Amino acid sequence: MKNTVMVKELHGETMTVKLPPQLFRTSLGGIGFGTMQLHCSITVHSDNSDVLYMSSDIISELNLPLHRTLHYFIHHDIFHIGPLIGIFTAGFTDSLLRPIGERSLFFAKLLSTEKSVGVCAFVFGAHLINWDEGTVTGYFYNEKEGWTKQNIPLPNVIYDRLPNRRTENHSGIKSIKHRLQSEYLIPWYNPGFFSKWDLYQQLIQDKHLNKYLPETLYQPSFKDIEQMVKKHKHVYIKPANGSLGLGIYQVVMSDEGTYYCRYKDGEENRLQKFSSLKKLISYLFRHKNLDQYLVQQGIDLIRYENRAVDFRIHTNRDENGTWRMTALAAKIAGRGSVTTHLNNGGMIKTLEELFPAKETYEQLNSSLQNTVLQFSQAISERTNGCIGEIGFDIGLDREGHIWLFEANSKPGRSIFSHPKLRMQDRLTRELSMSFAIYLTRLELERQEVHYK
Repeated sequence: MKNTVMVKELHGETMTVKLPPQLFRTSLGGIGFGTMQLHCSITVHSDNSDVLYMSSDIISELNLPLHRTLHYFIHHDIFHIGPLIGIFTAGFTDSLLRPIGERSLFFAKLLSTEKSVGVCAFVFGAHLINWDEGTVTGYFYNEKEGWTKQNIPLPNVIYDRLPNRRTENHSGIKSIKHRLQSEYLIPWYNPGFFSKWDLYQQLIQDKHLNKYLPETLYQPSFKDIEQMVKKHKHVYIKPANGSLGLGIYQVVMSDEGTYYCRYKDGEENRLQKFSSLKKLISYLFRHKNLDQYLVQQGIDLIRYENRAVDFRIHTNRDENGTWRMTALAAKIAGRGSVTTHLNNGGMIKTLEELFPAKETYEQLNSSLQNTVLQFSQAISERTNGCIGEIGFDIGLDREGHIWLFEANSKPGRSIFSHPKLRMQDRLTRELSMSFAIYLTRLELERQEVHYK
């Protein structure tokens, strides 16, 4: 890895750091880890290695985990090592075996990439911040020891992995987020769940991208739905801030003028017939309000074994801040299902499995990649906060036209259950960590300009 050092303990000296000759600067007078900085003696060693030696008192003061390869950043007279990444979430338990409940495995897999990326990462929550000391009690993970807790400086960067909108909108969480960003100048990435409607309004104005967007209306009246069904013959009514395909209704008008609705009721997929659209809406929304729904143009998707197919595509920004397509899979709807989600009986295929002809595969892969990278750039420029990863739900109609159905700032990872997507699984996790390197460098440079 470029711009990295291996951190080892220096015996027999105090408040001293020894650097490789190629990294030594006479102006250096301190070491930084996370948001903590210590003034110390910085000298040079002659090991002809990329090792940084640090006296035990500095290690203790910084609470620095040893024997790690970390990136370095030289700004002002401080030699910073890291980045130290705090993964912010909620839902902690009292168990050190599963400290974040059912999501512990996800976080363990995420933290397992830190060595290959060259970062130091931990998981924390609002209740674990020690404001008076400027530290946090973080959960660390490694395969040998499992989960451990350790006091650590506040991080260089915070990666937002809050589990849901309700937690995200809690006033206490908002207050903590504001304090960490304003008082400690800590960059915070992937800060919130996207609003489907807000995102649609922003993207529909882009003349290069609006051709990929199905017609969509928010808070539709009955007349709006009626006009959409007459125009497209097929629409989806979905929660404006829903997830996992829950609460979606597919409405189809037949040539005879009757209406069919497909939806999930508990664990069952249902298909019901109505003599009029009015009866359909009255029945399905008898206990609900359309104020929190969208109506979206239905698309005649390509099919596999007579089942609808769409695509889940992940994009991530790397340590240079550049967007990359990191994973692509086809999702095939379950029998009688309104969506392609696995929990509705769907299944996952790779693009090669779906399109074995090399030329067809390469052409479609390139088209999908170009499309999602354009959207990734546009979304990151148009939304508040710093976006480092996006999961797209993309459709392909029978005419070969690409459609964007949804973009998710905290995408699910069900596609990675496919054995041929293990490399993509790891890549998405690695780049979600690598992006912190870019943000740390950017923030230090910003502080340097402000300092001068």
